[in-house]
Amino acid sequence: MSEKVINVLFLCTGNSARSIMAEALLTSMGQGRFQGYSAGSQPTGRVNPFAVEKTSALNYPADRLRSKTWDEFALPDAPQMDFIITVCDNAAGEACPVWPGHPVAAHWGFEDPAAASGSDEQKRAAFDKVFRQIQGRIARFVGLPIDQLDQQAIKQQLQQIGDAPL
Repeated sequence: MSEKVINVLFLCTGNSARSIMAEALLTSMGQGRFQGYSAGSQPTGRVNPFAVEKTSALNYPADRLRSKTWDEFALPDAPQMDFIITVCDNAAGEACPVWPGHPVAAHWGFEDPAAASGSDEQKRAAFDKVFRQIQGRIARFVGLPIDQLDQQAIKQQLQQIGDAPL
């Protein structure tokens, strides 16, 4: 019998960079055990090209990359989420939809690499930094013995991951 795939929705305001990279990282690093999704409260409608560049290095399917509203994941036929993780300060304070199944929620704040200014190399450096930070937190997350922890312990672990220095 196969193990249940753990669904995780990463939320941000624009769903163009951080949440997109988190989706790709979790799905890639989760090796079939985790499925990442991403959405935004006010999606920009396009994925930042530097986020596309970072996720392409993971061989993550480019056709999965799109900026979308979190409303898609509150519909009855949407995948049921086990975890909801906000990845930007704006989304942390927003009222989220009611999610079926009452997933565990946490906040992992990252600065917005899409706000970086300067040359393409400076912007790329901002994306590289945030990508590595997200990757570090996701590595800790996928290493958790989720099937051995109760919901409160999982919530505490997620909070500790989010509170850890970047």
